[in-house]
Formats: sequence, C-alpha cells, structure tokens
Amino acid sequence: MSRFKIILILCLFCAVCVSCATPRGKPGALDDMKPSHRPDLSSDEAGLWMYMDRIESRLKSSGRVVTDRALNSYIRKIVCRLEPVLCQDIRIYIVDTPHFNASMAPNGCMQVWTGLMLRAENEAQLAYVLGHEMAHYLRRHTFQQWRTARNTSSALAFLSLSTAAAGVGFAGDLAQLIAIGAIFAYSRDQEREADEIGFETMAKAGYDPVQASKIWGDLLAEEEAGGKSGGSIFFATHPTTKERIATLRDLAEKKTKNRDSWTEDREEFLNAIKPFRKKWLREEVQKGNYNASIFLLTRLLKSENDSAEVHFFLGEVYRLRAEKGDCENACSEYRKALELESPPSEINRSLGIVYLRMGNTKESRESFEEYLKVNPNASDRQIIESYINRLR
Repeated sequence: MSRFKIILILCLFCAVCVSCATPRGKPGALDDMKPSHRPDLSSDEAGLWMYMDRIESRLKSSGRVVTDRALNSYIRKIVCRLEPVLCQDIRIYIVDTPHFNASMAPNGCMQVWTGLMLRAENEAQLAYVLGHEMAHYLRRHTFQQWRTARNTSSALAFLSLSTAAAGVGFAGDLAQLIAIGAIFAYSRDQEREADEIGFETMAKAGYDPVQASKIWGDLLAEEEAGGKSGGSIFFATHPTTKERIATLRDLAEKKTKNRDSWTEDREEFLNAIKPFRKKWLREEVQKGNYNASIFLLTRLLKSENDSAEVHFFLGEVYRLRAEKGDCENACSEYRKALELESPPSEINRSLGIVYLRMGNTKESRESFEEYLKVNPNASDRQIIESYINRLR
C-alpha cells in the first residue's frame, strides 16, 4: 500500500467537515447539536450519518489509530473539560500522521492527528483547536454542506473526499487532496464563528486565551516557511488569515483584563506526549519538507532548548537536506544534543556519516565506534564495521 493511501486511511474528515452552510439565524439554518442526538431513520441526515459510520469503521481498522489508553484518556479529559455536555457523544481517535489536523464528523467522530500534538506547545493551544472543531460540530456545518452539495456536481467531489477518508476510491497525491478540500473550505463567516466559540469555550475552561492566536500564527508561519511544498490540509479547509489571528489576539487582550489567573498546563501536556514524541519527530523529518521542519524544530527549541531529542532531529533535517553549510549545522545540533541528558542512541551514527561527508575521517571513525559501543546489538552493525575498517 502506498504511503499516500496510508495517509488517506488516517482520514481527512476535515475535508468532509467543511461547509457552505447558511449562516445561523437565516432560512435553512439548523438548530445546534443536542446531546444524544440521532437523526430519524427516514431523514436525509440519517443517510449521511450511516455513510460516516462506515468510514469510521474503516478508520478503526486502518492500523493508524493510536490506542494508548493513557493518551486517549488525556485527550478525552480535555474534550470533556471544554464541552461537558456533548463529550459523552464524542468518539475520539488519535491518528498517527505527521500533519497538523483535527476534525469532527457529523456523527460525533473526532480525529486528532499526532502532527497537531507535536506542534502544540501546551494544553491550552491543543484545547483551542479542539474547541474550534467542536464549534463546527455544534453548528452542524457538515450536514448543512451535504444538503447544499448533494444536488450539484460538487456532490461527486464531496463523496470522493469521504471515500478517501476510508482509504479507497481516490487516486492522486496529498497536494491534489488539499486542492479538492479547498473547494469545500469553510467560509470566512463560519471560521470567525468557530474562532469565537472555540475562544470562549477555552476561556470558560480556564485556559490562557493568548494561546489561541499563537498556535494559528505559528502554523501560518510554518506553512510560509515550507513554500509550495508546505501546503496544509488544515488550511485547505480552514482558511486562516492574519486578520483572524489579529482578532483573536484582540479578544485575548480584552479577556485577560477581567481575570488574573489562566492556565497553559504545559507540564501535563509534555508528560502526556513524552512517550510518543521521538516517533512523531522522526515522522516529521521523514515528511521531507525540510524548510518547514527546520522552522518547526527551531520554534520548539525556543521553549525547550534542553531537549536532546529536538536538537538531534534538527540535525537530522540538516543532514538530509544536504545544502551548503548543512553538514556544519547538523554537527552543531548533534554536539548540542550529546551535551544534554538522554540523547538518542543513534546520534553517533548520524555524526559519523556527516563527518565522513566532510572528509573528517578520524572523527567519523570515532563516532561510528561510539555508536557500536552504545548499541552493541545494532541491526546495522556489519555495515558500520565496514565503514570503520575503511577509515582505519
């Protein structure tokens, strides 16, 4: 199975959870989602729910759902803190894919992609994104879109995206899927409404409102750093503008005047993702969008310069990008990681490769020898020994 199809199995419910809905309060608008809601079996809404139920079933068997009990309990705790009434109806799936995304299907299926958790700096930022998505769910945007699209040529594209979420029926690459997702992008009014609801929801739960504009701004800057290859699935369906970011910043300034104490819950967040972070960092590097990854990892180091893992993977990005000066940049990051607590065990192998490229045979050999000393049962031992013998 191709890497792209695996990503599709991970789902793009956000591509399905997009809207051309009638603004709330105007003809055609729907009531907000109620607890324990299930549509009448004879209704058109029931047909959409049944379709999404089948897609959810395929997601469960995709092999990409993170089933760790502690991490899932942690995410559910945040969801229920934000929406204590509706959280009983929300089924949470943490999906192992390095892209930034979260979404909610109309039947209550929530996806949280690991790329989002890697990019969030604290629980407050994650809570804002989840609150934003739950706002779209609360307003039932997907069903409104379905009613708009089903009698038009757009219905075929809508179903194509839905089927792609199940991992079948879509041919192409990620860029194509982003382009199609953009067809159904939320309107500016809908995004503003979700911003406002998500903002008020996080603030009511006691999270620092300043973090709402910060995570949007950081993601937008990362996309700009990535250039043409840095297209975001999330932004394809959630058009984020600097004006909206500025509005959130203004809202936070007003909100924080009325209360002195807010929480980011950074330590609890970092502890929750710690067992998975090395894997997520590796997947980020393997995406191959090196400029965007350099921006992301450099940003993370601003708040955790003592992280050997982040320094190591920043070195890996430089090593793999292999542009002028990148060998020196990689060596610098590897050395910083080695001076910190618990550097990744494979770091001396990478250092040996970079030294070899630079023509530093003595340092290369010593690094390879240190790698085998730390990893005596390494699966690539014979290959590394052949390098060492050649360098003697």
